[in-house]
Amino acid sequence: MRGNGLAIVIFLLSLLLAAPSASAQNSCDDPFAGAFIRFDASLWEQTDFCQRTVDYEDILWGGVPPDGIPPIDTPSFESIADASTWLQPQSPVIKLEIDGEARAYPLAILTWHEIVNDTLADVPIAVTFCPLCNSAVVFDRRVGDAVLTFGVSGNLRNSDLVMWDRQTQSWWQQLTGEGIVGAYAGTQLTFLPSLVIGFGAFVEQFPEGDVLSRETGVSRDYGANPYVGYDSTEQPFLFDGVIDARLPATEHVLAAYVGEEAVAYPFPILRQQGAINDVIDEVPVVAVWQGGVTSALDARSIDDSREIGWAALYSREVDGRALTFTWEDGTLRDVETGTTWNAFGEALDGELAGARLQLQIAAPHFWFAWAAFMPETRIYGSDE
Repeated sequence: MRGNGLAIVIFLLSLLLAAPSASAQNSCDDPFAGAFIRFDASLWEQTDFCQRTVDYEDILWGGVPPDGIPPIDTPSFESIADASTWLQPQSPVIKLEIDGEARAYPLAILTWHEIVNDTLADVPIAVTFCPLCNSAVVFDRRVGDAVLTFGVSGNLRNSDLVMWDRQTQSWWQQLTGEGIVGAYAGTQLTFLPSLVIGFGAFVEQFPEGDVLSRETGVSRDYGANPYVGYDSTEQPFLFDGVIDARLPATEHVLAAYVGEEAVAYPFPILRQQGAINDVIDEVPVVAVWQGGVTSALDARSIDDSREIGWAALYSREVDGRALTFTWEDGTLRDVETGTTWNAFGEALDGELAGARLQLQIAAPHFWFAWAAFMPETRIYGSDE
């Protein structure tokens, strides 16, 4: 998504002067029907532009061609000992655990690649990170009988990464996991629960876990942030929508959509309270905050950036009973039994020792991006 302003202006002017080229796979005569197109349709020979769930005017070219930001299709992994030679305890990583197998995907790498096509515990997965939205989400790559492989389209919608699949050249919205253009328009990818945590927390929790290696096949300045100061900007890059003024545009939030309700927990409130007992569409949940993670989008060096911490959302039901959690002096405890818990939702000591809270589908995002897709979101702690 990185390109200089002059290149963008020249490209957009060229689109004003020439009609878009239609794909050979279109299932109708005029897929664009006079719409103002801000992307190069001629790059997509297999995309059926007649199938869509969004307005084409909302999709913007981001300054690079398809896979100009190269996804990682054949990831390699290293041990924690090897990863510890370049990662610090505060280095942000996406943690994914399936059937007892755990992997860490450093944002130091994903900032430059945005997508990792991988398989964990025999599950084909796509680990994704959109720097412009600070959105880290993981998907199951299976759709019906097909296993898709995802790339970076070079296009944006609400500043969010638009992915594409190599099988049909359909386009997918990264933040929502929805197919928006092509044969899979209207199809929903399955989210997999994940966390963005510090490398040190990953090491403590999964001492035998694997870590994505910097051996990606391309040369990048891993560990350096190409978006210096972005997480304090008032005007997100290439966002032409209306920013929801209830929070600062790039406020870090833990956001979830449970049942039919969307909720955002601002990190400053999470930091202050430690644990938040809530109910989302009749589901009792607890949002938990933990320190020790730096922002991937602040200073030039990710490891030297400001601390933002990390957060997780769990169901607080155990054996059919909804627990109430407190956070005192860094200790998470439930009121009903006095059991102590860690930020990974594991009961450590007390009556419920050995129990585990169910991790919910929730992810860190910048507020402006989440609100653009989920405008009816309830903000915890807000009267509006």
